[in-house]
Amino acid sequence: MTVEAVIWDFGGVFTTSPFEAFNRYEAEKGLPKDLIRRVNATNPDTNAWAQFERNEIDARGFDDLFLAESTALGHPVPGREVLPLLSGQLRPRMVAALKTCKQHFKVGCITNNVVSEHSPGQDGAQRMAGAMGQVMPLFDAIIESSKAGVRKPDPKIYQMMCELLDVRAEACVYLDDLGINCKPAAQLGMRAIKVSDVDQTLAELSAATGLAFEMEPSA
Repeated sequence: MTVEAVIWDFGGVFTTSPFEAFNRYEAEKGLPKDLIRRVNATNPDTNAWAQFERNEIDARGFDDLFLAESTALGHPVPGREVLPLLSGQLRPRMVAALKTCKQHFKVGCITNNVVSEHSPGQDGAQRMAGAMGQVMPLFDAIIESSKAGVRKPDPKIYQMMCELLDVRAEACVYLDDLGINCKPAAQLGMRAIKVSDVDQTLAELSAATGLAFEMEPSA
């Protein structure tokens, strides 16, 4: 495969995974581990999370609907307490890898996000805004679910990116921390890389692109 473009997810790729923050919250509140992920995985195309990322409901609507969905699973959690947990710490080596790829290929970002950008006024939101501010200007094209009205894993959003970058899916590498989002990319012909940790990701990205990346943490 001749690579022409590398397409990236944002959260959980350029930042640490929000799942870690979800688990910390659950432990602090005495909730079952992975409860938040279970809520998000229930009716994944029509639930509060999906509607919020497509901009079909606002923050208040998300707060109410997520509370109803979590209550139905036996553990009430207000949506407003979940949103600040989305922020993560920036991964400098992933940003460096993006810059390296940009020297050789087109680069794009497909991100499922929300208009309110998490929880305004929260420290976590400010950190995320800073991280996005550093990374987003590097991309040749960006598709945000909240603006496009379509979200991963809908195949349409990957096809939209191919059109924006003017590349065939078969000429793309795609990175995401969720397997459910990697699957449609692979089905379209992209080389999909599921991001588990930085070293694993950069090793697979190097194998896919032929480029060399920093494989050890900076001192």
